[in-house]
Amino acid sequence: MRLIFGLGNPGEEYKDTRHNVGFLLIDKLSQLYKISLDVFKFQALIGEGKIAEEKVILVKPLSFVNNAGKPLLELKRSYEVKNEDIIIISDDVDLEKGRIRITSKGGDGGHKGLRSIIQFLGTSEIPRIRIGIGRPEEEVDLRSYVLGKFTPLEREIIEESIKRAIEAIKVMILEGIEKAMREFNAISQSSPLL
Repeated sequence: MRLIFGLGNPGEEYKDTRHNVGFLLIDKLSQLYKISLDVFKFQALIGEGKIAEEKVILVKPLSFVNNAGKPLLELKRSYEVKNEDIIIISDDVDLEKGRIRITSKGGDGGHKGLRSIIQFLGTSEIPRIRIGIGRPEEEVDLRSYVLGKFTPLEREIIEESIKRAIEAIKVMILEGIEKAMREFNAISQSSPLL
């Protein structure tokens, strides 16, 4: 069983913002694999189904990004999931737009959602897929940038990176994280227009 946990903020005002890449990916998985996110518990929307014949739990925490650790810990305990069977999906300002990076562990990189998860789970050894959203122009405040909406061009790039992240999840499930890292971490799909 895999628990795929996409970071994002609930509510209409945060829909399609850069910080909600995790929610976008969960929505895409839900649509592709016909997994309804129809259960609400532990401050999260949850759907159970299968990807590549493996049982998966798709999760959109509704606790806001900065407090994502508590619902994840409660879900981990409830479903008796090991840390290595969790896949966190988050945005990353330090990766160029459209790039994805898969790791089996690591620090929070300044991401408050990852910081909350590491604190609540008591470990940084949690598999994750980070999706690059790039850094803002110097005059733009970082908080405003991550909570800002994608431009049409950015949206196109992010949708491509979400497709690659979904392929990476399938490889992680079928062939392991090492294979997924080798296959996807070297690929840069950023647009020359950005």
